[in-house]
Amino acid sequence: MSQLSQFQCVACRGGEPTLSDAEIAELHPQVADWQVREVAGIPRLERVYKLKSYVDALAFTNRVGAIAEEQGHHPLIITEWGRVTVQWWSHKIKGLHKNDFIMAAKTDELMES
Repeated sequence: MSQLSQFQCVACRGGEPTLSDAEIAELHPQVADWQVREVAGIPRLERVYKLKSYVDALAFTNRVGAIAEEQGHHPLIITEWGRVTVQWWSHKIKGLHKNDFIMAAKTDELMES
């Protein structure tokens, strides 16, 4: 279980700095199954979860959506048969913030429960 999952997201305003490469390298081992992926020049955290069926994938998607709404931080979620892809990044700052790592850890915990 990651310690990051114990934190709450804080409101991220435009103009805040994105995480540096060193800060990303420090946080990434706590969510090691996530890839740092650049899309349209913006780094994101991405993980693909494998599930047994579409119903399981949809249920997991709904659990991720519920925690996202609770924390006020929302991902890109792609739901397919037996597979859910989740991407976290901070839209307002167009990059990664500690919130994204917190939410990646919380997402992992949802899969474990």
